Amino acid sequence: MSGWSARLAELSITIPPVVAPVAAYVPAVRTGNLVYTAGQLPMTDGKLPMAGKVGSEVSADEAKALARQCALNALAAVDSLTGIDSVVRVVKVVGFVASAPGFGGQPGVINGASELFGDVFGDAGAHARSAVGVSELPLNAPVEVEVIFEVA
Repeated sequence: MSGWSARLAELSITIPPVVAPVAAYVPAVRTGNLVYTAGQLPMTDGKLPMAGKVGSEVSADEAKALARQCALNALAAVDSLTGIDSVVRVVKVVGFVASAPGFGGQPGVINGASELFGDVFGDAGAHARSAVGVSELPLNAPVEVEVIFEVA
């Protein structure tokens, strides 16, 4: 084991199986040296662990943990396509938070994904990012994350 695989083992992080698409798309696409993931929901063992709006049915802390799961699912998507050790850096993270009226903590929620990438990739995990509040997400998910990775 070498590279990022070794780092994941060091952190006791296991990449989950790739989440099956819920519509007509693929989990990730490579073009040149970039891999674009589809929007990743916080699916765990094939199920959405929580549903609802952040700031009402789902707390900001719960949503942050769900954003971390979205990031793990993005790692699974890139790993299935190119292998995790091919990752050069995380380029961009876009996070969507299904927000209750008045909830403005989207950046803190999406930190769940950003912090995971920092833990795993160190300086190569520093990325550009958007954290957007939305009214609805697929399956009534509280959070969704998409990622662009640079790969070797």
